[in-house]
Amino acid sequence: MSGFPGWVDDGSPDARSQMGILSTWTVDLRQARLNLVVQSSVPADWSGVPRGALAEAPETLTVDRTFRIGDRVDFRTVVNPVRSIPPTPGSPPKTRGVRVPHTRPEHVKTWFSHRLQPSGEPAVAPNGVTRIGADADTERLALRMLPRVSSPAPHKGLRIARAEIKGTLTVTDPKTFVAALTQGIGHARAYSCGLILVR
Repeated sequence: MSGFPGWVDDGSPDARSQMGILSTWTVDLRQARLNLVVQSSVPADWSGVPRGALAEAPETLTVDRTFRIGDRVDFRTVVNPVRSIPPTPGSPPKTRGVRVPHTRPEHVKTWFSHRLQPSGEPAVAPNGVTRIGADADTERLALRMLPRVSSPAPHKGLRIARAEIKGTLTVTDPKTFVAALTQGIGHARAYSCGLILVR
């Protein structure tokens, strides 16, 4: 977030979503390198990052691409696959349910398949899940469970389950697909989950 000063008021509770900021990262343990990809709807300013912290200068890319029904794209995403357990009967009104992470690959694959949008299906599933405007052969998806990440203060103790999903998507609803690329999918988007990278 330090790359986007001045776009929204300091302390704004939804600053990340207002600026459309999503990110993902990978670590190269052999080279002790962190590769970070940041997507946003406003331009970033990385001049405040100390030069010694960068292995190379940040590369900026403006994305301007049109998708059509039937287009096929390779993709990679890191998601926070969780399910919600409703509050127990008798809980006070407006009590939130509990989010429980999926920890088995087959459950993560099911979680992702519920977000796929077969041709002719609506953008929101009957159970309320927002779909991504694309379909995939779930048997050909590559899935890998990743180590959990934790958050420092102010969210001390927060641990985020993550899984990486790779494969090929076929666009079925271009408008919904662009929304998924722009807004991300699932929870923990402020913690580098949900960004869908395509090529």
